[in-house]
Amino acid sequence: MVTEEKLIETLKKIKDPDLQKNIVETGGIRELKIDGDNVSIKIALARTGTAEQMQLQQQVVKEVKEAGAESVGLRFDTLTSEEIEKAGGTKTKQQPSLLSEENDTEFIAIASGKGGVGKSTVTVNVAVSLARMGKKVGIIDADIYGFSIPDMMGIETRPTVKDEKIYPVERFGVKVISMGFFVEDNAPVVWRGPMLGKMLNNFFSEVEWGELDYLLLDLPPGTGDVALDIHSTLPECKEVIVTTPHATAAFVAARAGAMAIKTNHEILGVVENMSYFESKITGEKEYVFGEGGGERLAEELKTDLLGQVPLGQPEIDKEDFAPSVYAADHSIGEIYAGITEHIVKKTGK
Repeated sequence: MVTEEKLIETLKKIKDPDLQKNIVETGGIRELKIDGDNVSIKIALARTGTAEQMQLQQQVVKEVKEAGAESVGLRFDTLTSEEIEKAGGTKTKQQPSLLSEENDTEFIAIASGKGGVGKSTVTVNVAVSLARMGKKVGIIDADIYGFSIPDMMGIETRPTVKDEKIYPVERFGVKVISMGFFVEDNAPVVWRGPMLGKMLNNFFSEVEWGELDYLLLDLPPGTGDVALDIHSTLPECKEVIVTTPHATAAFVAARAGAMAIKTNHEILGVVENMSYFESKITGEKEYVFGEGGGERLAEELKTDLLGQVPLGQPEIDKEDFAPSVYAADHSIGEIYAGITEHIVKKTGK
């Protein structure tokens, strides 16, 4: 017969892998239920979702069954920061802050000179393509006034808050944080520059990003306050400049490129969006917005043209709605995959 006293003694053999104290001592036994020979346990650890947790899970099942249980049901929770501090022992391994020198996340700002060139669409699809390649990816929707990333990715949930940390929403393998999560019913954001800078800083310091290979920043168009804040906050940031083939769009985008160069940001290349329209019937290409803007811009900025994306629309799946994300096997999705491969080669990650 399994008893609570016997189980508690058994669980004293199980150590939290980060705190190096047993889970009874740390206060990690959140719930213990006995129903005949069936046992249900809820355990809190300093960190969850790790390989060490999987090993601990196997150890718990083995020990509890040896104590007389027929079946063992396990659930996991996370210790609060106060409980971890009280437990002492070995400190929990913390992921370095995004802005610390120890952090090796690659920051890539997606910039443009003017609005309406598809900068956010490029951000979303490059991020999703990176995730498809097995990279750990996040997006900061830094276009505070014109936030659109959650809608483009079909995100309907909001970030959660735990232990004073914000946990981003994840979709298509990409972690996302946006001003759109913090305003109601698409309300306008009527803020001045200093408040915008504070919000952006919170996106870096108050969000629990975990381990990231790439963090993409969807910048507002132009060279205003938010872009300036990004350039000063992230001295190691790299940039992708988005334009259309139109001569004026490319001319204006050159300003964003010049700002990147002036602040010592490396320009990875240029993406020309809305390059042409291709007829599904004849296959004929029509250059609706002219030709050559991306090539001229790349030449002026002394960088590469990463790719040319035609006008098009993803296949809309009402069951899994994401109006701006192209499938991997879509012709435009394949173009984005090529652009992403260029970016990965240039960053070496």
